[in-house]
Amino acid sequence: MLDVHRLRVFRSVVASGSVQAAAANLGYTPSAVSQHLTALQRETGLTLLARAGRGLRPTAAGHALAAEADRVLARVGAAESLIADLRTGRTGALSVAYFASVGAAWMPLVVRRILTELPGVRLDLQLREHIPDSREERADVQVVVADTGFDPGSGFTAQHIVDDPYVAVLPAGHPLAGHDEVDLAELAEERWVDNDFARGWCRAKLLEACTAAGFSPAFRVEAHDYRTALAFVAAGIGLTVLPALGAAHLPEGVTVVRAVRPMPIRSIHVVVHDAVEHTPAVRTTVAALHEAADGARHVR
Repeated sequence: MLDVHRLRVFRSVVASGSVQAAAANLGYTPSAVSQHLTALQRETGLTLLARAGRGLRPTAAGHALAAEADRVLARVGAAESLIADLRTGRTGALSVAYFASVGAAWMPLVVRRILTELPGVRLDLQLREHIPDSREERADVQVVVADTGFDPGSGFTAQHIVDDPYVAVLPAGHPLAGHDEVDLAELAEERWVDNDFARGWCRAKLLEACTAAGFSPAFRVEAHDYRTALAFVAAGIGLTVLPALGAAHLPEGVTVVRAVRPMPIRSIHVVVHDAVEHTPAVRTTVAALHEAADGARHVR
């Protein structure tokens, strides 16, 4: 088994360029650093460093181990930080991932509640549109869009938060602007502004509904995000159709009409890492997400 302390010494030598410089940076003697390097190379059975003038340079094997050591030491650092938090009675760290429209509409309320009720918690907020394949890269809590009943993966549990229906956002002077709702088919010949550069699940759900209504929208302008698309609508360039949550903060000069027959709907879920689901920080976060979703539902 590799010695973590020797990995730290090795990374210092790679970063510093020589045994002497690493010794000075670490507060060790050059002899102690050399002993750690010798022991690490004996453990691995690899030549990790080679002479380069008065200093050292990593071999190909040394470069590979240095890159992996960075990941290992980062995880060790996170564990040491958690232990320090637990010893001092702090709540600990919590990572929360979310997609863009949730970030604008819900996360300020969620974060305020977490920090009000648990002022000692350290929050790591991550903007993510998809669930990472690697378990190590996944957040403690992630808000996602997915079909009801989807499998969040081993070691994780999903809870349904809310169904988010789509709305048509029209320029204020549009003939349909005063309506409560509009059939998707009535928008078939309109100038459409796209709002999903990622071409993800949300856009696919919209296109599926349009196909069911008998047309494919002709996007005249392709925007990268909801905010930009809404600005184009406000400028009178066309209309856009997006989830209601994405229309939570509207610019002047636009109006919202429910899109129906069929009504596209996306399902929003929260995915929680089972290892931390019992902690106060996670429970507070999940409760705050439900509260934010309920507030948005009442506003609609």
